[in-house]
Amino acid sequence: MHARSVVAAAIDERTGELVQRRMGSSTEEIVAWARGLPGPVAATYEAGPTGFGLARALTAAGVRCMVAAPSKLQRPVGDRVKTDARDAVHLARLLRLGEIVEVVVPSVESEAARDLVRAREDARGDLMSARHRVSKLLLRQGIQYTRGKAWTVAHDTWLRSQRFELVGLQAAFDAAYEAMIQAVDRRDRLDAAINRMAADSEFTDVVNRLCCLRGVSTLTGFGLAVEIGDWTRLDGHRIGAYVGLTPSESSSGASRTLGGITKTGNGHARRLLIEAAWHHRPAYRPTSPIMRARWDRASAAARARGHAGNQRLHDRWVGFQARRKRSVVANAAIARELAGWCWSLAVMT
Repeated sequence: MHARSVVAAAIDERTGELVQRRMGSSTEEIVAWARGLPGPVAATYEAGPTGFGLARALTAAGVRCMVAAPSKLQRPVGDRVKTDARDAVHLARLLRLGEIVEVVVPSVESEAARDLVRAREDARGDLMSARHRVSKLLLRQGIQYTRGKAWTVAHDTWLRSQRFELVGLQAAFDAAYEAMIQAVDRRDRLDAAINRMAADSEFTDVVNRLCCLRGVSTLTGFGLAVEIGDWTRLDGHRIGAYVGLTPSESSSGASRTLGGITKTGNGHARRLLIEAAWHHRPAYRPTSPIMRARWDRASAAARARGHAGNQRLHDRWVGFQARRKRSVVANAAIARELAGWCWSLAVMT
């Protein structure tokens, strides 16, 4: 599938006859061709930038459709010829053999919520880049802020007081500062939209339960709920692998070598878990006002589960520190276990 063209291949289950067709990107044309094949018909295509609109249209038309995970497709070793027609035939053969690893097709509402979360992630990245440009421009002029933490109200007041004699330098600084302010404004507007949706949507109950864990604020809980989607398709052991927090392995014979985390799967969910795991390093105080306010929105069972998880994860941090484990390695392990605690709260009824 491409933005302007689609190459399709169909294999008759009984006779093995191969039919190929090149079409435009119109969903109606593709659905009409699929329905015109002798049934029953099953279809697949690779997940990509074209989204899930075709999968929904095919399903509505009575055609079973599986959206294939590109990273899980089996590729012939040594095959150096790659064309759209060959890829279509390859997909058809894998579907016929039942070797397609499918991704979950989200609902329209879930996809809209995920787009909102990812727009906020983009705004966060843009803000980080804009801040770097401002600070590095000043650093090149030998100007540093030494009165406390950066990016606070006091720091912003200090930034607005900066003046330069050279017209070009002043214009460059003004442009960089303006871009940073615009990025902050965009991020804040997206934060407000996420908070409103988290308070009244299909994800509200899951978010409230996830927020019983330290480090999981409304933004983090909503991001995890949207990115994972259907938590019941996973379990407490597999969710760590799903977000790429399990160690890579290269073993042969009697030797077993473990490497860094695999970093496969959903990168946004992995980043949220990594950041949340750092919050379990300081001493755990269940009486803190922030935790009490979050617990008030959840059930008694979720509060008890969150309290147990917070205690366990902090104890794990203490154990890692006693063994002088590198903090980044320990945090990855805590994040992997945190993913399991999040799963246990998300599937709670």
